[in-house]
Amino acid sequence: MAHKLHLVFGGELVDPTKAEFRDVEDIDIVGIFPDYASAYDAWKSKAQQTVDNAHARYFIAHLHRLRDEEQRGSDTDLVSQ
Repeated sequence: MAHKLHLVFGGELVDPTKAEFRDVEDIDIVGIFPDYASAYDAWKSKAQQTVDNAHARYFIAHLHRLRDEEQRGSDTDLVSQ
């Protein structure tokens, strides 16, 4: 069974109304999760930990949506096949 992977990450934003990180070197990679429910739980936990910082935001990226199997990928894709 194929997993629909989800990445949870976040950090401090330049402006809380935009998704531009203040320092990309300081992005917090929470982890990669095999389903949305576990990613959501991790996201919620991190969001609650940073509730006092108006510039801190965490996101869930749907990694399975970033790849189109019909399009040729980079040469590194050939190594993993």
